[in-house]
Amino acid sequence: MDFFGRPSMGRPGGPRGPRGFLTEEEKSNKPKITMALVKRIASYLIPYWKQTLIVLIMIFIAAVLGLMPSILTGRIIDEGLIGRDFSLLVRYIALSFGVVVLSNLIGVVESYTNTWIAQHIAFDMRNRMFAHLQAMSHRFFTSSRQGDIITRMTSDIAGVQMVITNTFTSIIRNVIVLVTALYAMFSMNWLLAIIALVIVPLFSIPTKQVGKSRWKLARQSQECNDEINGILNETLSVSGQLLVKLFTNEKYEYDKYVKANARMVKLNIRESLTGRWFGVAINTFTNIGPMLIYLAGGILIMKFDSSLTVGDISVMVALLGRMYQPINSLMNIQVDLIRSMALFTRIFEYYDMPVDIKNAPDAVIPPYITGNLRFEDVSFYYDEKVPILKGINFTLEEGRSIAIVGPSGAGKSTIINLIPRLYDVTGGRILLDGIDIRKLDLNFLRRNIGIVTQDTYLFNGTIRENLLYARFDATDEELIEACKKANIHDFIMAQPDGYDTVVGNRGLKLSGGEKQRISIARVILKDPAIMIFDEATSSLDSISESLIQDAIEPLIKGRTSIIIAHRLSTIMAVDEILVISGGRVVEQGTHHELVARGGVYTELYETQFRRALDDYEARRAVQ
Repeated sequence: MDFFGRPSMGRPGGPRGPRGFLTEEEKSNKPKITMALVKRIASYLIPYWKQTLIVLIMIFIAAVLGLMPSILTGRIIDEGLIGRDFSLLVRYIALSFGVVVLSNLIGVVESYTNTWIAQHIAFDMRNRMFAHLQAMSHRFFTSSRQGDIITRMTSDIAGVQMVITNTFTSIIRNVIVLVTALYAMFSMNWLLAIIALVIVPLFSIPTKQVGKSRWKLARQSQECNDEINGILNETLSVSGQLLVKLFTNEKYEYDKYVKANARMVKLNIRESLTGRWFGVAINTFTNIGPMLIYLAGGILIMKFDSSLTVGDISVMVALLGRMYQPINSLMNIQVDLIRSMALFTRIFEYYDMPVDIKNAPDAVIPPYITGNLRFEDVSFYYDEKVPILKGINFTLEEGRSIAIVGPSGAGKSTIINLIPRLYDVTGGRILLDGIDIRKLDLNFLRRNIGIVTQDTYLFNGTIRENLLYARFDATDEELIEACKKANIHDFIMAQPDGYDTVVGNRGLKLSGGEKQRISIARVILKDPAIMIFDEATSSLDSISESLIQDAIEPLIKGRTSIIIAHRLSTIMAVDEILVISGGRVVEQGTHHELVARGGVYTELYETQFRRALDDYEARRAVQ
């Protein structure tokens, strides 16, 4: 809340202190304001320089017009009331009214233009941020907090919009109003103007003192509020309530809540009273200025027979009142600027993040891809001190399939992630049809690779919309054919809305097996040159696994395919098996060859695969 008890806008990305004071976080992260930063911010206004110029002109005109009612007040008093000239009185009142209406109309147009500029700048920034984030590598999204990414896209850019509509224009408006008011005051009577300005420094006294007090109370209130929320979250949750009831601690939890609630009430009362005392102080200083002008003006008129009139004194008082709000706002200009610059800095930090996986300058788009894949001495690490892959070598010829098996953490999924360049190799190279994939056009490469992952992701839409994400121009016949191959068509048709069934957020209305089969149908619809199944049947029940296995086996026949699995039933139909351990290919061959060697694969077979093999062979015998 601000000093007058109004809610203050929180700073995106963290808590914000009262107006005029920075939080400890803001102090530690205070941006360095340089000319380069200012120029970069100003560059967003350049496309809208005409509209910006219009806003500045309107602010100046509104400021000048805003002086007129105060000046006309003097004429109304001197020439209309004291001079007893009714026609002049009506004329000046009408003119004053007309100026107020015109000033307000100009203010509306200025506000609209200002908002239009801010909205379009925010539009530009959001588009640029989204495009930049889309270009970032998978590494960025796995290492960054999702909440922070969303905050930059939403709250921070919304904050920039508020900066443009409020902070920057408010600074310009307040400066212009203050300068024009001072000019008018000194033009009328320099002595009264100086006397009026004596009161200005006194505004800083209550502002700083009360601000510190309210900030301290606000922090204590927040801590108390966090405590109350903690009690509510723990005791009113299903598990918490069950525990409270089983141990009959309702009275204990109630007393704890009452004590925290009482502390909150006391803090709120103290904070409210602090604001009231601030209002008293500000009101007192606000009224001292006019009193001084009346006193000085009276002395000049009565003692020195000055040409000063009662109307002139009234004008000076009105002009002084017009200065109070700009002065109060400009006293906090440093904090507002720092917070504004911090928002731009946070956004520019993301803009300046390099895109580490992008097209080569001479990217190649071959006329077609057969699917011949070759790993040549490939190594990879996230951290140079902890290598993940070490000298991986293997060849996958067109139309053939391999399974990659190995202990958890051996690097199986990492191999898969390197093929569509979710990450780039740190050593060696990967060839597709004899071309280093880093030389291939990135979109072309990824269009020719289809991956079914363990953690299937579906958008919150219909089944049809999720399937069409693979190919927006696919026909209904192609959708149905893909779903039949994935063993999901019958399930879809059993739903009341068929292919228009809404799957819910992340597909939560569907079972794991159903989501997986829709994911397989989506990849079938994409029709890639290389198809990859990464733990496609992991963590599924035996019925779902059987349906998915029946869908996978026909797909990999005659198609370049890679399968990663912990279950033998998923890999029995492949042409060759690679065994990965410690980031290396330690064994390579068919199932029977590898079992006979008595190595890593034999150990996996004995501990993980034997029961799965019995189930697989039994199912095949039934078929």
